[in-house]
Amino acid sequence: MKVLSVVGNRPQFIKSAPVSLALRDAGVDEVVLHTGQHYDAELSQVFFDELGLAEPAYSLDLHSADPEAMRPGILGALERETPDWALVYGDTNSTAAGGRAAAEAEVPLAHVEAGLRSGDLSMPEERNRIEVDHLAQLLLAPDERSRATLQAEAVPGRIDVVGDVMRDALDLFAPIASSRSSVLERFGVQPGRYLVCTIHREANVRPERLHRLVEGLNRLDEPLVFPAHPRTASVVSGLGPHVRLVPPVGYLDLAALASQARVILTDSGGLQKEAYWYGVPCVTLRQSTEWVDTVEAGANVLVDADPDALERAVADARMPDERPELYGDGQAAGRVVAALYPSRA
Repeated sequence: MKVLSVVGNRPQFIKSAPVSLALRDAGVDEVVLHTGQHYDAELSQVFFDELGLAEPAYSLDLHSADPEAMRPGILGALERETPDWALVYGDTNSTAAGGRAAAEAEVPLAHVEAGLRSGDLSMPEERNRIEVDHLAQLLLAPDERSRATLQAEAVPGRIDVVGDVMRDALDLFAPIASSRSSVLERFGVQPGRYLVCTIHREANVRPERLHRLVEGLNRLDEPLVFPAHPRTASVVSGLGPHVRLVPPVGYLDLAALASQARVILTDSGGLQKEAYWYGVPCVTLRQSTEWVDTVEAGANVLVDADPDALERAVADARMPDERPELYGDGQAAGRVVAALYPSRA
C-alpha cells in the first residue's frame, strides 16, 4: 500500500501532518513530494522542523507557482513510485499540478477539502478546486454542504464526508504552541488585547487594493501584529505606529498569536476556520469565502477592501453566544485513510 502526497504551500504542510500520522499508523507507505511552491524557509522548512514531518522524498525546488512547471516532476515521481493513490490538498497551484499529473499518469486521485466553493471564479483557487474535483476518483469533503455541491456538479468520483483535517492539526499542535511559544512576549502584546492580521492572496497584494486595506488597518486603535508573507511585505507601506510588521512566523507561533487575539483579520481560508475553533472573531478581507458557515454563524464578517467596513467590523467583532460544531470533530485523518483503504478501517 502506497500513497504519494503532493504538498507545496503553508496550509498543506499543516493539513498533511495528521494524515501522515494516520497513514503510518495504518501501515501505509507515504511518499511525500514538495513542489517548492513556497520556498522561503519560514513558509516551508519550518513545518518539517516544527511539526516533525518526514523530509519529502521528492523536492522539486522550483521556486515557482506555475502548475505546468510542477507537473512534469510530479508525473515523473508518480511513474517511478506507481502508488495506489495520488493525494492532494486544498486549492493551490500545487493541487492543480498534482491533479493533472495524476490524470496523465492514470493514478487514482484523492482530493482533501473537496467540494468547497466561494462562487468567485476570478480567484485562481476557485478554478483549481473545480478542476481537481472533476479529475478526482475520491472526493474527501469536509461537510455535507460540500457533498451537496459536488453532487449538484455531478462529479464522476466517489464522495466521502470525512471532516476537516485542519481541525485534527489544531488539536494536535495547539497545546504544543501554548506551552512552547513565547511569541506574545517577543512582540510585547497581552492576551485578548491585540489584533492579528495576515494578507497573502494575489488579489489583495495588488498595490491599489492593498492601499485600501492598509487605510483600514491604520484606522484601528489597538496593537496589531502583522506577520507578512514575502509577497505582501514587498509592496506594503505606510502602516501606522500601532501596526507591528514582522516576518512570517512558524505555525506554532501563529497558533499562539491567533488563539489569544481579540480579533483576527485575514484573507486565509484556513485561518478563518481556526479563528472559529479558537473562539476568536474573524474579519475576512475578501468579498467571498468558501467557509460560508462561519459567516452564517455570526463568527466571521466579510469586508472586502472597504476601509469603513473593516473599521466597523473590528469594533463590533464578537463571537456568538452559541456556536454550532463546524467542519468535523478532530478525527478526519483516520476517515481519510479509511476512505483510501476501506479494508484498513
